[in-house]
Amino acid sequence: MSILSRLAGSGPVGERRLALFKANRRGYWALWIFLVLYGLSLCAEVIANDRPILIMMNSRVYVPVAVTYAESDFGGDFETDADYRDPYLAKLIADAGGRVIWPLIPFAAGTINRNLDVPTPAPPSPVNWLGTDDQGRDVLARLIYGFRLSVSFGLVLTVLSSLVGVAAGAVQGYYGGLTDLIFQRFIEIWSGLPTLYILIILSSVIAPSFLTLLAILLLFSWMNLVGVVRAEVLRARNFDYVRAARALGLGTTRIVLRHVLPNAMVATLTFLPFILSGSITTLTSLDFLGFGLPTGSPSLGELLSQGKTNIQSPWLGITGFLVLAIMLSLLIFIGEAVRDAFDPRKAWK
Repeated sequence: MSILSRLAGSGPVGERRLALFKANRRGYWALWIFLVLYGLSLCAEVIANDRPILIMMNSRVYVPVAVTYAESDFGGDFETDADYRDPYLAKLIADAGGRVIWPLIPFAAGTINRNLDVPTPAPPSPVNWLGTDDQGRDVLARLIYGFRLSVSFGLVLTVLSSLVGVAAGAVQGYYGGLTDLIFQRFIEIWSGLPTLYILIILSSVIAPSFLTLLAILLLFSWMNLVGVVRAEVLRARNFDYVRAARALGLGTTRIVLRHVLPNAMVATLTFLPFILSGSITTLTSLDFLGFGLPTGSPSLGELLSQGKTNIQSPWLGITGFLVLAIMLSLLIFIGEAVRDAFDPRKAWK
């Protein structure tokens, strides 16, 4: 709640904004639900993993979920990494009176269930709660890891694109004139490029990874906030307090950061949840088309692609659709609540 207070601002205005945000019950509870889901996904290794959380054996405590152990550490013959799903290793631990604590879901994102009684994709069962994909990997485990990856990617892209967009808009709005004209012509040309085709071409030329895909998308996503920030800075640069600061000899950077940008941040914050949802949707679309993250990465788009390919297994497409729809709906509800909180027409009623 302290984070919300800081974002809303200090003083009576900040308290009013926070009260308005809480008054939007749908957005307020959507924020908490989203934070809980994302927080659980950050603990994905503890919730879904093919390694035990703890092994208590011979008066020692092993933490396989965080530390890699060799088979010989548990009385085996080999120095290779221990395979905790191997019946031989399980028997060694049991014979030594060891106790194994497994995660709630005993599968990681890439773990293949080789003990299926039906062909893949396998339908939901007591072992695989949401079934498996066409490679025998647990769908629920991949959803948890994919949710974390998608939201983390969207958050990083949103923060970086917002920083670049706010900086570009502030420069345009504060200096105006020729600087503003050149920037506007560049943005018009850059925004007119076929973004999807360029992304597909670059993704096929450059080996896809989290960082390379982030850099490619950042090239086109930074323009989302430029227009909003530019308009606010253009309006605020001729205010009396800005002129007074300039007359007192304050530097341009200090004037922009301390006196001009705070006005623009109000409009910026209302756009952030919508930019985040757009970033997640873009990543999902690229993964669906096969031009996103590396092959094998847990992804909502890859799950939707499998649902399209395996129409006879409707649980794949339905699961991916529901998770994506719920996640984006929560972000939209949060965005609506933030917009209401910063709306001056409502703030001063």
